[in-house]
Amino acid sequence: MNPTTDSATPLAAPPRSPSRPRMHRAWIVAAVTFVTIIGGAAFNSLPGLLIDPLHTEFGWSRGEIGLAVSVDMALYGLTAPFAAALMDRFGIRRVVVVALSAVAAGALASVWMTAAWQLMLYWGLLVGLGTGSMAMAFSATVTHRWFVARRGLVSGILTAAGASGQLVFLPLCAWIVDRHGWRPASVTVALAALVVVPFVWLLMRDHPADVGLAPYGGTYVEKPAPAKGAATRTLRVLADAARTGPFWLLAGTFAICGASTNGLIRTHFVPSAHDHGMPITAAASLLAVIGVFDVIGTVFSGWLTDRFDARRLLAVYYALRGVSLLFLPMLLGPSVHPPMVFFIVFYGLDWVATVPPTMALCREQYGEDSAIVFGWVLASHQVGAALVAFLGGVARDVFGSYDVVWYAAGALCASAALMALVIRRAPRDGLVKR
Repeated sequence: MNPTTDSATPLAAPPRSPSRPRMHRAWIVAAVTFVTIIGGAAFNSLPGLLIDPLHTEFGWSRGEIGLAVSVDMALYGLTAPFAAALMDRFGIRRVVVVALSAVAAGALASVWMTAAWQLMLYWGLLVGLGTGSMAMAFSATVTHRWFVARRGLVSGILTAAGASGQLVFLPLCAWIVDRHGWRPASVTVALAALVVVPFVWLLMRDHPADVGLAPYGGTYVEKPAPAKGAATRTLRVLADAARTGPFWLLAGTFAICGASTNGLIRTHFVPSAHDHGMPITAAASLLAVIGVFDVIGTVFSGWLTDRFDARRLLAVYYALRGVSLLFLPMLLGPSVHPPMVFFIVFYGLDWVATVPPTMALCREQYGEDSAIVFGWVLASHQVGAALVAFLGGVARDVFGSYDVVWYAAGALCASAALMALVIRRAPRDGLVKR
C-alpha cells in the first residue's frame, strides 16, 4: 500500500511510470463507489414496505410515518453539499466510512423503537445524515476527481447504483417483511451497510495523485491541499450560485424529479397498489423491476449526455415522466397486467435518467465548485421528495386514495420540462456570469 495514500501533502513527483496500466485505477475507485452506494441505498428500499406494518403494529397514521420518511429525505439532500466539502477537507474514504456507520446505527436502533419520535430520530436523523453523505454529490466528487474522459457515462453508472441497490434489496426486504416482520428487514439493511466498510477503507483513494496517476483521460495534477472551513465554503458556494439563474432552474427541476420519484413512487407506490388489492410482495417486485430498467436508462442517459444538449434531454425526460404518471391511476389493480408492466418499464427507464444531464450542466456552469453546487441542487431534489412523502401520506388519510397525488405530480413534471428548456448555456469561460 502506498504510504502517502492518506497524506494531506500533495505529491511532487509525476506519475511513477509512463506506461499506461492495463486497467486504470479510476475504474477500481468507481467500482468501490458503485458498491458503496448500493450498500447505502439498501435503506431506501424499506420505507414503502414498512408503512402498512408500522401502521398496523403501532397505530401511527400514514402522515406520521410519511413525516419521518420526509425528514430522512430532507436531511439526505441537505447533508450532501456539506459532505462534498467535507470530502475536500478530510478525504472521501473517512467521510464515507462514518456515513455507512451512521446508516447501520440508525437501522439497528429502529428495531427497539416504540414511539413515533424515535422513528424520526433513527430513520430521519441518523439514516438521513448517513445516506446524505453518500448521495449523488459523492458520485459527482469521484467523477470530477478521477475522470476527464467518459464523465457522462461514469456519472450514469454511479447514479444507477442506487437503482441496483433497490433491485437487490427490495424483493429481499419484501420477502423478509412478509415472512418474518419488519425488524429482521431493518437488521438486514444495517448489515449491508457494515459489509461495505472494509471495501471502502482498503480500496478507496481520495485523489489520483495518491497513487501517482493522472485522472482517466486527463493529465497528471498535484493533489490540492485539504480545503479548510468546509461549512463556510459550502455556504459561500451556495451564495454565489444563488445569484445565477441556472441554479434556480436546476434546483427547481430537480425538486420535481425528487417529488416524482423518491417522494412519490418509492414511498407510496407499494401502499397505493396494496389499496387496490395487489399483494405487497407483488408491488415490491414491480418497484424492483423499475430498478432494473433504471440501471439501463441511467447508463444510456450518461452516454447521451456525452453527445447531446443536456437541457433538451432533461425536457424530454420530464415530459415523458409526466405523461406516464397521468395514466397510472387507471392502471392500478389487484393483479399485474400488460399495461402496468409497460408503465413499470417506461418509468424505470426515466427514473433518474435526469441525473447525468443535471450533473453535466452543473459542471458546465460552475466548474471546480460543481460538486458542491450539485449537492445543493440535490438538496432541492430531496426537499421535493420529502414534501411529497409527507403530503402523499396526508392525502391518503384525507381522500382515501392517492389519485390526486399522481395527477399533481404529472402536472409538475410538465412544468419541469419547460424549465429545463430555458436554462441558458454557460459562457465560453465555462462559468455563468454572476
